Amino acid sequence: MNTEKHIVSSFDRDLEGVQAMVMKMGGLVEAAMLDAAEALDTRDIELAARVRRGDKVIDELEERIHEECARLIALRSPTASDLRTVLTVMRIAANLERCGDYAKNLAKRVPVLNEMAIVAGATGSIRRMTRTVVLLLKDALDAYIMRDAHMAQDVRLRDQEVDQMYNAIFREFLTHMLEDTRNITACMHLHFIAKNIERVGDHATGIAEQVIYLVTGAMPDDERPKDSAIPAIGTEAG
Repeated sequence: MNTEKHIVSSFDRDLEGVQAMVMKMGGLVEAAMLDAAEALDTRDIELAARVRRGDKVIDELEERIHEECARLIALRSPTASDLRTVLTVMRIAANLERCGDYAKNLAKRVPVLNEMAIVAGATGSIRRMTRTVVLLLKDALDAYIMRDAHMAQDVRLRDQEVDQMYNAIFREFLTHMLEDTRNITACMHLHFIAKNIERVGDHATGIAEQVIYLVTGAMPDDERPKDSAIPAIGTEAG
């Protein structure tokens, strides 16, 4: 009995360490997104460069989390519910790593756009959309820590706001391109950025769905609400 208690307490202690790394990773991703959007809006090349360099730390954290989770499974022989927690942590970390990639990609385009004429209002719109997505990501991670399926479901529903913002920004860029063909190249870059931010919203929703799975034992069976989507020109990650 004492051995069993020791194994349980060791698992809980190890899991707390992994969860702390996930929260650190989440904080880094949130900061990277906000900093990248600020760099775009203020044309700050150095801030953009820091975001790009910082992605390496996010990647390394994900790798450590996966290694620790594999070690936990191998050494602690977790129960079914504990195993579900470990798998959820791994999936959350994978979602966060992708979000970090999108922040890096946003930052990559800052020096390119700095060489072009400013598209009126565009970077401000992108910065507002970024703040909305970062809040969604923060709430998804809070829902995980609190094991709150209701909060996670709210995140799923609020992703529709991000879709609506993306569609509005797309129309804004289309107007700029139609009014002046010299805006086309810059607006294409800005569209890639907006689509990447929208994808971060999808990953936040993915985290929320993992929380629902963790708490209830089942993934949501209802269709995720999506706004009427405008076809994307493309995205990039990595």
